[in-house]
Amino acid sequence: MKEVKRFFVLVVVVSVVLALVPVVLAEQADKVNINKASVTELMKLKKIGQKYAERIVAYREKNGPFEKPEDITKVKGIGQKTFELNAEIITVQ
Repeated sequence: MKEVKRFFVLVVVVSVVLALVPVVLAEQADKVNINKASVTELMKLKKIGQKYAERIVAYREKNGPFEKPEDITKVKGIGQKTFELNAEIITVQ
């Protein structure tokens, strides 16, 4: 009986771990790395159209990589409100 309980607990633990893997991977996939993203990928950010995405790419080509997500506000026309709308999905790594 103890072996059946152990087996059941093991199955439950493995099931929970396997259920969480797609969630973790999805969170990573939803991130936009502003140091590597293409214009099209940058356009996935809220309030970022083609022109702003092109400005982000031009800024990083001229000034080097962004050091922190907040640095996106250094791009002309992108302010604190736009950053705050996207803060959860912007990454620089």
